[in-house]
Amino acid sequence: MMTETDQILRVTDISKSFGGNTILNAVSVKLAKGEIKVLIGPSGGGKSTLLQCINCLVVPDAGAIELENETIDFRRKQDLYRLRQQVGMIFQDFNLFDHLTALDNITIALRRVKKMDKNQARQRARLELDQVGLGDKEALYPAQLSGGQKQRLAIARALAMDPKILLLDEPTSALDPTLIGEVIAVIKGLAVKGMTMIMATHQISLIYNLADEILFMENGRIVEQGPPAALLAAGNTSRSQGFCDRLNELAEVDG
Repeated sequence: MMTETDQILRVTDISKSFGGNTILNAVSVKLAKGEIKVLIGPSGGGKSTLLQCINCLVVPDAGAIELENETIDFRRKQDLYRLRQQVGMIFQDFNLFDHLTALDNITIALRRVKKMDKNQARQRARLELDQVGLGDKEALYPAQLSGGQKQRLAIARALAMDPKILLLDEPTSALDPTLIGEVIAVIKGLAVKGMTMIMATHQISLIYNLADEILFMENGRIVEQGPPAALLAAGNTSRSQGFCDRLNELAEVDG
């Protein structure tokens, strides 16, 4: 049972609307250090918006976010700055700087945000590139990398900032099926090292093998949640089980 002292992140009753449409409706999430929560559910259910609100890339209309028991004031730039430094974000479309090499995509934030000197930043960037298997690609530009390599570079860039939490928004959805495995391997490696993560994904192996808890989202709400062993047990009629069964069927068709 997670106690309050275990919690690194507490999201309470987060709501968000765009143009009169409610995208998130009083969503609450608690996350303990080292825990991995996986968001699943139909497209348009609010998963991406929830992740963006947790990082305050999209500022919530209502609700509260506490990081290590400190409430984030959405009106204070210093609070948002501190939150984004400690909560890394991985996007489905990579969000790399096309005009910078792989090495410089990582060093730019280290130098501007962490105020490292050039040599320090390069040393740290090379360490992270090695960790994701891109040590020999540092001089290449994003256009010269495969989709899987781009996503691994994006993960390396986030890790270089020493985040306490990593948010991953469909990290394999933009990839050719032949390249998905290399990104999954990196994510599983992070899990082994104890990285705290919230991830939206349709990738069945990540749902089954990594999640400590599944959160099923639909119409801007979490409508079901629980550990995979409970929600995905044989013969279970949960929403999560039905969703994963459909993912398995699609995977078999694609295969």
